[in-house]
Amino acid sequence: MSQSTTLRVLFCIGVNQNFFDASATEAKQVWAAFGVMMKGIDETPGIRVIGNMDDDQLMVGPSTTAPWTTYVLADAERLENVAAVCNLFRTTPVGDSGSKLWKYCKIEARVGRELIIQN
Repeated sequence: MSQSTTLRVLFCIGVNQNFFDASATEAKQVWAAFGVMMKGIDETPGIRVIGNMDDDQLMVGPSTTAPWTTYVLADAERLENVAAVCNLFRTTPVGDSGSKLWKYCKIEARVGRELIIQN
């Protein structure tokens, strides 16, 4: 990905009340689905994950707005690649319940460009 055309993306991920209301078995299935989704981000064509940050020690309870629970910083070739990552929440199944990950978590993508300081 060239620097001039690369989109810098911050995926902001929040955990909602449904996760906290889930049974222990259901919560374990959500956590497994979350792992599948995180791997899916890394494998999405046109996305290069730079890193992530988890705020679970200082963010307690559901994250309904910023600050979020966890963040993924990535470069994307196109906006369509960013949308594909967001769509993982709509398509990643949680166990055999028929529920998808977006019942328990949400995502918001902030898109910009890398800040380059010219000397």
